[in-house]
Amino acid sequence: MVKATINGVTVQVPEKTTILDAAKQAGVFIPTLCFMKDLNEIGACRVCVVEVEGYERLFTACNNTIADGMVIHTNSRKVREARKTNVELILSQHNTNCAVCNRNGNCALQKVAGNLNILKIPFEKQISTKKSSHDFPLIREYDKCIGCMRCIQVCDHVQHTHIWDVVNTGARTAVDVRDVYRLEDSNCVLCGQCITHCPVGALRERDDIDRVLDALEDPDKITIVQVAPSIRTSWGEPFGLAPEFATYKRLVAVLRAIGFNYVFDTNFTADLTIMEEGSEFLEKVTKAAEAKAKGEEPEKFPMFTSCCPGWVRFCKGHFPEFVDQLSTSKSPQQMFGAIAKSYYAKLLGVDPSKLFVVSIMPCLAKKAECAYPSMVDDQGAQEVDCALTTREVVRLIRSENLSPVAFKEAEPDMPLGIGSGAGNIFGATGGVMEAALRTAYYLVKGENPDPDAFRAVRGMDGWKEAEFELAGTTLKVAVVNGLGNADRLMHALQKNEVSYDFVEVMACPGGCVGGGGQPIHDGIEMAKDRGQILYAQDAADTLRFSHENPSIVAVYKDFLGKPLSEKAEHLLHTDHHAWKLPQEV
Repeated sequence: MVKATINGVTVQVPEKTTILDAAKQAGVFIPTLCFMKDLNEIGACRVCVVEVEGYERLFTACNNTIADGMVIHTNSRKVREARKTNVELILSQHNTNCAVCNRNGNCALQKVAGNLNILKIPFEKQISTKKSSHDFPLIREYDKCIGCMRCIQVCDHVQHTHIWDVVNTGARTAVDVRDVYRLEDSNCVLCGQCITHCPVGALRERDDIDRVLDALEDPDKITIVQVAPSIRTSWGEPFGLAPEFATYKRLVAVLRAIGFNYVFDTNFTADLTIMEEGSEFLEKVTKAAEAKAKGEEPEKFPMFTSCCPGWVRFCKGHFPEFVDQLSTSKSPQQMFGAIAKSYYAKLLGVDPSKLFVVSIMPCLAKKAECAYPSMVDDQGAQEVDCALTTREVVRLIRSENLSPVAFKEAEPDMPLGIGSGAGNIFGATGGVMEAALRTAYYLVKGENPDPDAFRAVRGMDGWKEAEFELAGTTLKVAVVNGLGNADRLMHALQKNEVSYDFVEVMACPGGCVGGGGQPIHDGIEMAKDRGQILYAQDAADTLRFSHENPSIVAVYKDFLGKPLSEKAEHLLHTDHHAWKLPQEV
């Protein structure tokens, strides 16, 4: 332990504690900009500088440690002037047109500059003129980048996708895409983690709100919106609403007020995904047993989930030899579009071309997924016409001058508005696996298990393993969240260090609840708290099995026949080789 004095307060902390952490213990706030705990502690922005008695130079608090006897001043005149100058220099290379920035009001640089009472920029403006494509789901605003390196660290060390890097030298040094000239030519998985960890508006999703508004105002279009399970944990955050108040049903009422003709629940097609993917897995296990008995070439295991398009892009770009082991089941978003433009269009008695299907999703990869050439209906039109992130739907609500507090809860439309607790937990890491195992148990044994029997796959651990007995067969499963953990698992599979029957992968840390399209809280990771909301909702639900969803029973009875039927294969399954990444061979 070492002792130091910070702004007159004596603190005692373990050796190697940073000045920043020691100050927090003393109740002293030191502003930061580029800092991310355990990930980006490089002192690049020099906003966290402090004065240490006996030293002429200032110390960056984020990456300098406390020494015994230190006397530290965090807000002396020297510190204030240096901090203010550093921020003014950053602003001189940043497009400060805040009124038209998507991070206006939620920008770390804007907050720091305001707290420092910066009212003008005394330095000559030198702003990048480079532009990125505004058609790609992920947009880089070069004139807003402050060179903090956060995106690089997240992309390299959390997601292992290695898209961003420092390029050029000297005064030309900048953050840009690695290996290729344009972001859209890279193998970016579109997880969006670089966006949620950027302190400013240098990275953002493509905004598709105007496309949705055009459809809402088109008298010839019937607008349908589906809401992903993870959205109900987060949409109320920017409005300051508690999750108990900002429910899915309240969002239903708000979306109706915006003008959507029908509001449905992606939980319905999460349940449908379980029926198809679970049946696909059991069929694979049966074929494996038959092949073994006949001495034929065995089935390749594990089977991987395919509901996360970020993970599918990662697999195709980094581990193409495993693509054929991905489930062929479409994601819940795409299954919904396929059912809406076939089954539901039939129920309405309208041509599918009249339907405009919108999804509210927690990530950017969904924007890319709905535009894949393989995700089209029988008329060649997109199954899902437009995907909005959580942040976009918040902006849409605000643009309509609606206050969610004023709305009472409303029921979703039927029959695609019913989802089970199993479908609900799709939004959290482990949820897909748990939901699949609940139904797989039923399909094999003809009876329901305890709905919490497979809770071993829950939790925020990056790589979880579990074994379950299913009709005398031991199944070994794994659940990973965050592509860095997926990368480790895939390398272990390549080296035959591990073996599994079924693997769930979600691209974002914590799953969809931590998605790159979710509301941004700088320096705070919300995935764990949001995931607990989904599990609590599942526990309180009277309907906890996908196969018991009455709308699922009806869609098979009246339209699909049974899981893996010819019609189900046509509408609900896909070929992952039918589209290619820019650098895919």
